[in-house]
Amino acid sequence: MLADGVARSRAHDVALVLCGALLTAGLAQVSISVPGSPVPITGQSLGVIVAAAALGPMRGMAAQVLYLLMGAVGLPFFAEGASGMERILGATGGYLVGFVPAAFLVGLAAQRGLDRRPWTALPLFAVGQLAVFVVGLPWLVLSARLGVAKAVGVGFTPFLPGGLLKAAIAAVLLPLAWRLVGPRKV
Repeated sequence: MLADGVARSRAHDVALVLCGALLTAGLAQVSISVPGSPVPITGQSLGVIVAAAALGPMRGMAAQVLYLLMGAVGLPFFAEGASGMERILGATGGYLVGFVPAAFLVGLAAQRGLDRRPWTALPLFAVGQLAVFVVGLPWLVLSARLGVAKAVGVGFTPFLPGGLLKAAIAAVLLPLAWRLVGPRKV
């Protein structure tokens, strides 16, 4: 993992997890409303996959749990500076909760070296983006009382181009970061 080069103690691990959570919080503020959808397009999932790939499965997942906790207690870390448990329990909450398993899966695959080359990183990061929807869409159906077709129309389809773009950005950034820190055994 990229973070293994700087994590030499528990304090370093805590700092890295905090940085992962803050990266997600910062990118959450990059937000575009989608007409007819309660879900905005944000940079959050880019933060999730970059942090997970850099930190690994456990630290990446911990960063997203910390992100959720900080937003839940009132820090303005969710999209558009929102916060609170009502955001997590609301229509967009499933996407937020989906960050946790997405981070674990991306971190696990990155731990096996799939983040080191753009042609292996891109599919990995696209799957990471999809993992968020696996939790977010059913949550949207239930919390907003939408039919499945309507939920897909307002909570998935408009986000495909952005998700692929974020996966591509991460697929360029992570291999570049590996080049900067030097090769490591996989």
